Amino acid sequence: MNLLLQALPIAAPTIGWAAHALFLVRRLRTARTDPLTGLMCREEFTSRAQRAVKRPHAAVLLLDLNGFKQINDTHGHDVGDQVIAAVGRRLSAWCRERGGFAARLGGDEFTAVVRLAPDADLDSELTYSLSARLSAPLETGSVTLSPRASIGVCRTSHRPGAALSDLLRGADEAMYTAKRLGEHWRPAGPVDVYRTTNGRREGRSGVRSGVRSGAHLTLLAPMRRNAS
Repeated sequence: MNLLLQALPIAAPTIGWAAHALFLVRRLRTARTDPLTGLMCREEFTSRAQRAVKRPHAAVLLLDLNGFKQINDTHGHDVGDQVIAAVGRRLSAWCRERGGFAARLGGDEFTAVVRLAPDADLDSELTYSLSARLSAPLETGSVTLSPRASIGVCRTSHRPGAALSDLLRGADEAMYTAKRLGEHWRPAGPVDVYRTTNGRREGRSGVRSGVRSGAHLTLLAPMRRNAS
């Protein structure tokens, strides 16, 4: 007992520092992740992605949900948060299966880096795999929704040596084109198409206004339940 009492003054500072270190690690992890989805935030994504795009067969994706404002306006922000969280989980799982990772950039916009084999069927990967997974019915408690997104993909093999910012720019253009055409996804070309202002595609903030009225991808539609 006496030995234990003698050891306490020595052990106490060590225990205190260990607890403080654990607290700091948790704070740092929280700062690096989005609290709603658990995905990494922009800064953490940028740090990892800059290394990941240097590896063979890397591809950068940019996703933007369709009709998300309509969900918030119609069903409230709690339902909107459930949609964002579900999309984050589904996107993250799809990325892990392809040796990649995802991040939430803010609002209803997400990005990811994955590895896609040179002979990968992109329509199968992005339409029948990713889009289908994202749009699986989501029960929110008040309404069942099928989230949909426009996806842009920029493969590093199409822009050899390009920096992450250039790859994201290409994926952003492709996403905008998919949204404008009402398609699930579009690939980026070898060069940018739209004009740039301060490093951003012109008209980027008005992406949603470019969608055709009534286009099928603009809707996160409630699913009707059959009467029992």
